[in-house]
Formats: sequence, C-alpha cells, structure tokens
Amino acid sequence: MIGINTQQIALGGGCHWCTEAVFQSLKGVEKVEQGYVAATGEYSSFSEAVIVSFSAETISLQTLIEIHLYTHKSTSNHSMRTKYRSAIYTFSEAQQKEAKSSIEKLQKDFTQNLVTQVLSFSEFKASREAIQNYYQKNPNKPFCETFINPKLKLLLKQFSDHVTEDTFNHLSNT
Repeated sequence: MIGINTQQIALGGGCHWCTEAVFQSLKGVEKVEQGYVAATGEYSSFSEAVIVSFSAETISLQTLIEIHLYTHKSTSNHSMRTKYRSAIYTFSEAQQKEAKSSIEKLQKDFTQNLVTQVLSFSEFKASREAIQNYYQKNPNKPFCETFINPKLKLLLKQFSDHVTEDTFNHLSNT
C-alpha cells in the first residue's frame, strides 16, 4: 500500500531486473515498477528503468541516488547506453535540483567521472507481467546469482542500515 507522503523517482542504469531487485530490497521503498522510461527532449526514446515509490521519512532521495550510483556502471559510457541509460528521471524541478546536487557531492567518491544524467520524466511502459519481480520469482537462476546477488551483497556491505530483513536473511543463506 502506498502512503500519502510517498514520493517517486525513476532510475535507469543497467538491466531493469537488477535495478528492480536492488530497490525492492530497501526499507522505505513501498513499490518498484519495472519497465521502460522515456525523458523529455533528446532522450525521449525508451530505456530500461524502474519507478521507485518511497517514503522520504524512511529513506532519502540522496540515499536512493547514492545506492543507484554504486549498483550499476555509473561511470561507464558503454555502447549499450541507449537501452541501459544511466539516468535519474525526476518528477519535479525540486527533485531535479536535488538529484544534480547529489551527483555533484558523490562524484568525489568515484575515481572516474559519473555519466549518470538527470532527466525530466516523460513516460513509462511497464514490463510484461512474466518478467516483473524477476529476482523475487527466480533467485536461484544463473542470471540472478551472477548479476543480482553481487549487487545485493554490496548493499549489505555499504548500506546495511537500509536493507530489509528479508533481503538480509536471504543473502545470509547464499
């Protein structure tokens, strides 16, 4: 159930299965919608992403952005950036300012330049039902063990205060 003080942010970077699993593992995240996001202007093509509905009283936008930057290749301008745009899609000017400020502050923690863009959200298309909640449905599939578990283990190591008990218990058994 979504609370009345819930905010939304859309995040893209890598495979939306990975991004979805990361943000579903966090306290204060009320809902994660997996799919494809388009921005306004020159970035109006759809790219894999998630919309995260969260309680800012429990987890801040800056923390979500920091986790996002650490859990995808936010410094790599690889050839698949059209499909996997490294982006924070904002829903307001205030969010846009906060996201830009967060990236500037966090840049010092990375040896390479962050390529993550702050873009204005335009449109969302949900993934087909069969692949939504992919990690929750398939935690033992090779893709999940190879690509998602390392991201979740990084969450436990660097952001343990924000990880749900279910995620902590699951990863303790892997």
